[in-house]
Amino acid sequence: MSLSELPDLPSPLVTIHILGRLVQVPEGLTLMKAMEYAGFRLVHGVGCRGGFCGSCGILYRMADDYKLRPALACQTTVAEGMYLARMPFVPTNRAHHDLTQVNLATTTTLLASRYPELARCVACNTCTKACPQELQVMDYVQFALRDDWAEVTRESFDCIQCGLCALRCPADIAQFQVAQLARRAHALHNVAPSPQLAARVASIKAGEHRPELERLLDMDVDGLRALHAAREIEEAS
Repeated sequence: MSLSELPDLPSPLVTIHILGRLVQVPEGLTLMKAMEYAGFRLVHGVGCRGGFCGSCGILYRMADDYKLRPALACQTTVAEGMYLARMPFVPTNRAHHDLTQVNLATTTTLLASRYPELARCVACNTCTKACPQELQVMDYVQFALRDDWAEVTRESFDCIQCGLCALRCPADIAQFQVAQLARRAHALHNVAPSPQLAARVASIKAGEHRPELERLLDMDVDGLRALHAAREIEEAS
């Protein structure tokens, strides 16, 4: 469909470029919806559509602006003069480790030994600026250099593993991979096991929830929707 053939739409149109193709899309659409509106069939890089899975990383720049900006396509809305490009595949260093074979009580270099590139951090803060979750990524990198798992865990807790920090890092640090290792070490060594979790895992293994699961599998869509609408919701504390 050419630009002149577009139907009348209630929303104003903005002109953007998607992978080199000039299109007009309604104002207010997310980048993902704009691509679909323009006829692109998204077969990968699409997940939750709610900003939680981190699979829809994309790059864009604005007209008359030299900066190349990373974003999540499901969260960022279109703007006049945008140029969208696919995010390239960025191989990152993911250390292979078995934490059960590491004496976490005595090690002080777990993160730096697995990710020596941490020492190349120049504190440019590019990783923080790239984070769609607005995490203080550079701060937790500094904690990682000190092997402070608890602080890395606290600062990176809302990381969605999208990898945009690593994409923009001039030192080739895989910040999100470092944070994942820190969280696992912290959970294994510093956090007391949850008795509720252990009880629930045991009940699942014993098959106590199988009848309820089978009941749900037998329900039609309307029944599932009604059950969802009638669910009990805990009040926020």
